[in-house]
Amino acid sequence: MGMFDGKKGLILGVANDRSIAWAIAQVIMKEGGLCGFNHLPDKPDDERQRNRRRVTNLTDKYPERAKFVLPLDVQKDEDIAAFMAKAKEEFGQIDFLLHSIAFATLDDLKKDTIATSREGFKLAMEISAYSLLVVVNAARDLFSPKSAVLTLTYFGGERIVPGYNVMGICKAALDASMKYAAFDLGPKGVRVNALSAGPLKTLASSAVGAKDMEGLYAAVSPAAKCVTHDDVGRVGAFLLSDMSDGITAEIMHVDYGYNAMGSPGRMLDQLKA
Repeated sequence: MGMFDGKKGLILGVANDRSIAWAIAQVIMKEGGLCGFNHLPDKPDDERQRNRRRVTNLTDKYPERAKFVLPLDVQKDEDIAAFMAKAKEEFGQIDFLLHSIAFATLDDLKKDTIATSREGFKLAMEISAYSLLVVVNAARDLFSPKSAVLTLTYFGGERIVPGYNVMGICKAALDASMKYAAFDLGPKGVRVNALSAGPLKTLASSAVGAKDMEGLYAAVSPAAKCVTHDDVGRVGAFLLSDMSDGITAEIMHVDYGYNAMGSPGRMLDQLKA
């Protein structure tokens, strides 16, 4: 019997096979869960439907578990409503929702944080933080009496991580949004948490130099190593399952303890050498 047998839910934000959302979704589907996925809308003149194909190339491997793949632009209320209508038609109720959506323009990410453009700041905040609120609000009547929401954050929202810049501000806003959503949805039996993973090679992380952080995490973390997609996938699935009952409004760090360090730790030995 799988951990997600009889469970149905939504996976928002898979971009490719390196997406953290995909690592989590695979665990859920292997454990018996049924999932609905989104993809970024394709341009009308894109006959190859590149965005859709990036997701369906993955979900086609799970034909019995991946029940639908639909376009969703979280900046458009009509897209969100149509997506939730499909979820209601397909599932009736949902037991979990994974939110893995963030964006800032490359131009703004490369600037000093204080030089972020006004429009770039608003765009990054709307997609990276407000989208959690608007999505769970649209899904509030779909949630089963015992369901879970998980969003993906990063340590750059809690501490200064040079290069993360405006996205760090967005993650701080996302963390607060998660906690307030947990309060609002708590009486309905819905838990809301965030997962803060160490640096992983993803499409999004390449824009903020996460690859350069892997060695640092391995040198500084108590476990002396960096996390993998499998590590994060398992913990993410746990937080969306009944196994994590009692956990809500929390940021779960999956970074082999890097966030707990108050000094460079063993890396000091390398600096002395």
